[in-house]
Amino acid sequence: MSVNIGRRELIAALGGAATWPLAARSQQGERMRRVGVVMGDSQTGPFSRAALTEFPQELQRLGWNNGQNIHIDYRYAGSDPSLIRALVAELVALGPDLIVSNTNIVTTVVQSEVHAIPIVFVGASDPIGSGFVTDLARPTGNLTGFANFEPSMGGKWLQMLREIAPQIQRVGFIFHPEPPNIGYLKSAEAAALSLKIELIGLGVHSGEEIERAVAAFAATPHGGLVVAPNAVTFTNSDLIVALAAQYRLPAIYPYASHAKAGGLISYGNDPAEQFRQAAGYVDRILRGAKLSDLPVQYPTKFQLLVNLKAAQGLGVDVPMHIQQLADEVIE
Repeated sequence: MSVNIGRRELIAALGGAATWPLAARSQQGERMRRVGVVMGDSQTGPFSRAALTEFPQELQRLGWNNGQNIHIDYRYAGSDPSLIRALVAELVALGPDLIVSNTNIVTTVVQSEVHAIPIVFVGASDPIGSGFVTDLARPTGNLTGFANFEPSMGGKWLQMLREIAPQIQRVGFIFHPEPPNIGYLKSAEAAALSLKIELIGLGVHSGEEIERAVAAFAATPHGGLVVAPNAVTFTNSDLIVALAAQYRLPAIYPYASHAKAGGLISYGNDPAEQFRQAAGYVDRILRGAKLSDLPVQYPTKFQLLVNLKAAQGLGVDVPMHIQQLADEVIE
């Protein structure tokens, strides 16, 4: 028995067949995107707080709603390379469209393990010297992002510490001995010559090493501390602030969270702003932008915080002009 299909029915059938692939392509275009975030910080640290709040809020403003059209997987690795590697492997197994890395230690591991997935780093030092990119203006690999400080900041921190505590004669420079932090150290060494300050590098890899190094340094009087930014100092920030108070060592720190936690003075960029900027890059990459069109950026704005309560405990009289210049004075 033959079946006669009318012209109208045939057109409807063919039309349905023709529109199905378009609908499928539309659904595919709206698939859930996945972003992995690996923090060189504890879950309650300053960078992690910014990553958990500012980053998804800015993505939402740009049209990406966590749990609806994007899923963000967070991992908190601190400064342990073996843990970082394990957590990166976990994220890669989830099939992310993009990975956000925080700090040099984390970014170095992510770069070694991930070659086909775009990586946006946040809070990294010296991206060229660290081997993350070869050109800041046009990154050629699978990494781009937001650096924290120029190497010259090492000298700036030392000058500011001397200004707020002119009695210091010796300064211990706490840093993780990796290329970008050695750049900060060399800058501080150059400034120390003109300031007639004895600068002593305190290279550390853990909280135990920090404790031993600061105790040994404090055995000689008239000392102060400069704390360079890296995952080791992030994860041990409370310890460093406590040691500075215990040994009465005026210290300058790279982030506002240190001064808010009891440190004397901090001068550095705003992690919240950098994660908002990172969200902008994530948005553009997910919408098809090439990494080579997204230059590595350094911050243009810095925050100065002074903790007068800490100053009183250290016997430091903070000059009024520094208090007036500060973005925040903690009474």
